[in-house]
Amino acid sequence: MNQDFSIVTLLMNASWVVQLVVLILFLVSITSWSAIFKKIFSLKKIKALNEEFEREFWSGKSLNELFGAASQNARTAGPMERIFASGMREYQKLRERRITDPSVLVDAANRAMRASLQREMDDIESSLSWLASVGSVSPYVGLFGTVWGIMHAFTGLAALQQVTLAKVAPGIAEALVATAIGLFAAIPAVLAFNRFARDIDRISIRMETFMEEFSNILQRNVGSLTQSPH
Repeated sequence: MNQDFSIVTLLMNASWVVQLVVLILFLVSITSWSAIFKKIFSLKKIKALNEEFEREFWSGKSLNELFGAASQNARTAGPMERIFASGMREYQKLRERRITDPSVLVDAANRAMRASLQREMDDIESSLSWLASVGSVSPYVGLFGTVWGIMHAFTGLAALQQVTLAKVAPGIAEALVATAIGLFAAIPAVLAFNRFARDIDRISIRMETFMEEFSNILQRNVGSLTQSPH
């Protein structure tokens, strides 16, 4: 007699523990894919905003003009523009206190930008930990379902006098589905995590490079911000 070994049939006949494990993995997979697509669009937007601000920064506008625009566009600005604004804000606060020491001014601006960079990176890296957890834990959750399913299958066979492959195969197949779904949830999460981590490293390096260049500009133009420093 031919038996139906489709995944749906196997899951319908599986024990409630295996069914629960598969349901959890299915929900985790959906959440993981949602996080992946959100992060794809988020990183794409961040790159576009950073590139747009860099073009503005090197277009010849004064720092005061750029700071005014950044202050007005605080909600829609990209990470690099917000980092620039935090440095300029601290710089101008000290200038208003009649502080003219270049090292004090630039160091204060750098500290403000570093704090802003950390906040931006925390925001950019959000959901990466979730993808890492999905990638590392899902196979073990699936394996737990498989082990439980096999135990359940062999326990049911203990009462039989004659055990054939036809009687053993369905129970084992049901259990192995849990491992397969665990891998289905884990593999995309791991691949996405590695890709996003690489992209975020590049964004971080680019923003740190910008901070160094901006600090050099401030160093060269201490006392002339009311004019046109760069």
